[in-house]
Amino acid sequence: MDTIAAYLIFLNLVGFLIMGEDKRRAKMHRWRISERMLFLVSILGGSIGTWAGMYVFRHKTRHWYFVIGMPLILILQIAGTIWLYRQGLYHL
Repeated sequence: MDTIAAYLIFLNLVGFLIMGEDKRRAKMHRWRISERMLFLVSILGGSIGTWAGMYVFRHKTRHWYFVIGMPLILILQIAGTIWLYRQGLYHL
């Protein structure tokens, strides 16, 4: 498996799981995972996982900056990948 693919699979799994964990902690009124950390995982490549976790766990779906931010990060990552590919700097 390609190193980049393994990295993205791992980060998306992490993104998905931390959304679920933060939701669990919210229900238990415990210490929470920061929104900054949720966005950081998304920006680093876990945007599909965090976005999916939002809807699977019904978490952060009332916060406009998550509802708009997570898909926007994914769109920018896809656009960046396409740009790098067209420049010959990345090969799928």
